[in-house]
Amino acid sequence: MSKRPKFTLKAKNGNARLGEIKTSRGIIRTPAFMPVGTAGSVKAMLPDWVEASGADIILGNTYHLMLRPGAERIAQLGGLHTFMNWPGPILTDSGGFQVFSLSKLRTIAEQGVTFQSHIDGKTLELTPERAIDIQVKLEADIQMVLDECTPFPCEKDAARSSMELSMRWAERSKQAFEDHAAPDQALFGIVQGSVYPDLREESAAALCDLGFDGYAIGGLGVGEGQELMLDMLGVTAPFLPEERPRYLMGVGTPLDILASVERGVDMFDCVMPTRSGRHGQAFTWNGKLNLKNAIHADDPQPLDETSSCPAARDYERAYLHHLFKAGELLGPMLLSWANIHFYQELMGATRQAIAKGRFADFASETRHRLAGSSETTN
Repeated sequence: MSKRPKFTLKAKNGNARLGEIKTSRGIIRTPAFMPVGTAGSVKAMLPDWVEASGADIILGNTYHLMLRPGAERIAQLGGLHTFMNWPGPILTDSGGFQVFSLSKLRTIAEQGVTFQSHIDGKTLELTPERAIDIQVKLEADIQMVLDECTPFPCEKDAARSSMELSMRWAERSKQAFEDHAAPDQALFGIVQGSVYPDLREESAAALCDLGFDGYAIGGLGVGEGQELMLDMLGVTAPFLPEERPRYLMGVGTPLDILASVERGVDMFDCVMPTRSGRHGQAFTWNGKLNLKNAIHADDPQPLDETSSCPAARDYERAYLHHLFKAGELLGPMLLSWANIHFYQELMGATRQAIAKGRFADFASETRHRLAGSSETTN
């Protein structure tokens, strides 16, 4: 019997999908939000806190881990799960986005991309084969093909060339995966094509012909705006197999997630909950709060007295405001914890609404609630 992660579609409500991915390290309930553990750590969070929030899976970053401490070192130390003390499933991206966004110099060719490390300037090469090699060494449960991250805006001819290169790299990534991956690991393809519907369709068709365990939608959330992003999701999702999970990479806000679930997306990741937490912003069911604002200096309320998260339930807003004004590390830790927990509450409520056949009503109600905050005082 195959140990490969297996997706089961359990229910649909409109285009919204309820499912699960069964892996050797646990079940991933979908729609799922994956907290981002860039360098082997979800920033300012203990693994126990991440698990207690309801997260079934986290994301690791191939680019950062290959540079420091190195995939080979992590492999020698027992793999990424052991290294970071996270027993559940891990998805790793291929490193392509970071190569294009962080490296000091880069040269893209058919073979792969040559780039300079943003840490020490050392020249390195990332090919489809090397991207898979790193992810296999990390022992990632779900791995991603190497792709070229098409910028926005992008002329159509350039977008086509970029997409076609990504499809050739996807084929090479799949071959490397089949040659070297463990039986309980999975590989996702990545749809590209910028904001051109026909290119998105061609890309999806090429990936489906190759056959992957899941399909990611890449190259969105890069400056095109929400309306265009959602248009591309609406164009792309119908061309992807019903029986495979769909992953929108790097997105986004709670409203982005609701709108994407409406269009048939199953998986998400974003640094927003922890990044916002480190900067004093909290996500709540009644809207977003900026705890640095003076309006909170005398407020004895917690973020959410009904929350099961201690960070949201047990600390006064006045105290949280004080922590940020005083530069105390506990402030970013508590808000990151509260935000990750909120995102998981949102996903749990989303799954429940789909199961009950009332996702459209839930999405409308939630949009209204999330528009509730209107802070103005600094």
